[in-house]
Amino acid sequence: MKNRLRMYLNKLLELNGSDLHLKAESFVHMRIKGELHALKEEMLSNDDMVQIVQEILTTNENGRLKEERELDSSYTLDNRRYRVNVFHHMHGLGVAMRVIPEDILSLEALHLPKTVEKLSELEHGLILVTGTTGSGKSTTLAALLDRINKTKRKHIVSIEDPVEYLHKEQSCLISQRSVGSNTQTFSNALKASLREDVDIIFIGELRDLETMEIALHAANTGHLVVSTLHTMDAKETIGRIIGMFPQEEQSRVRTALSFVLEAVVSQRLVVTKNDERIPAVEILLKTTRISELIAEDRDNEILESIEKGQDIYGTQSYDQSLFSLYNRGIIGKSTALRHATNPSDLSLKMQGIQKNLEHNNKNASKKNVKGVFDLK
Repeated sequence: MKNRLRMYLNKLLELNGSDLHLKAESFVHMRIKGELHALKEEMLSNDDMVQIVQEILTTNENGRLKEERELDSSYTLDNRRYRVNVFHHMHGLGVAMRVIPEDILSLEALHLPKTVEKLSELEHGLILVTGTTGSGKSTTLAALLDRINKTKRKHIVSIEDPVEYLHKEQSCLISQRSVGSNTQTFSNALKASLREDVDIIFIGELRDLETMEIALHAANTGHLVVSTLHTMDAKETIGRIIGMFPQEEQSRVRTALSFVLEAVVSQRLVVTKNDERIPAVEILLKTTRISELIAEDRDNEILESIEKGQDIYGTQSYDQSLFSLYNRGIIGKSTALRHATNPSDLSLKMQGIQKNLEHNNKNASKKNVKGVFDLK
């Protein structure tokens, strides 16, 4: 069965895919450039899946799977690493495997705005990178930590489930811990890290109230905390954090968050004209205005403040990011509108650009005509 699994994974790498889906009583599926494709000749039985899972998981992990019914893990084959989730469904076992890139790309190579690069200079507070599954959150965070690793002398503790990118120590001391293998829970590891002379704490995901509470405390006591949330934009991110806490605690949490939240970077991957994928990015940065809006429960005004801060602070909304990508000829109009927060507003803005181009072309034509007659 290992040879069969190797065949699927090699095919995934050959096609430059990101995810492999194996499921009892279903075809093998691969995600390529954001879309799922089925291998129609490869139907898996539950017996096949049992053998595959036994190959992927350790004996201890197989025991945990029987108890918990689902499990996050990692798998290495031919020196390539994969993030793994194993689960039970109505017809048996299922596995989702994601390719972990071999190299950590730079922020520049990921086509992220310069504002994101400046986040590596922060000394304390909370930085969140958000987006849906497969939007490139882990890749962005790996690039950010890699930049810190190259430019600062800090102690970085990462707590992940499982560890994805492996960071080689450069200027920083880095301790990477995997939940389940090196620690029991995120919250346990996070509390322990505060006693380990840590400067920067990377948390794979803020999943529960206890972890969130400790993360806010760590950010408030002089540490830089970097993590992810499965939220679409800055406004939803703030609402999700506040909503984790009981009603009677939410006012206190809002005040705390207004002090420690330094940035929210939200991503959506869009397809370019060259059939590649590039991030459209919303960026919220801590300003006096943003802090006031968070503390005073005026989340509906955050997007407007982000857009107004583009020239001064380097913040931007999704639609501003999409408009820039469209205006530079990187993505098409239909792609920009499909991913926009306010498609009608973005469309009007695009029409304005088109009218200006037509107007300039007409003026240029008139000048050319006049020049011809002058020659006569």
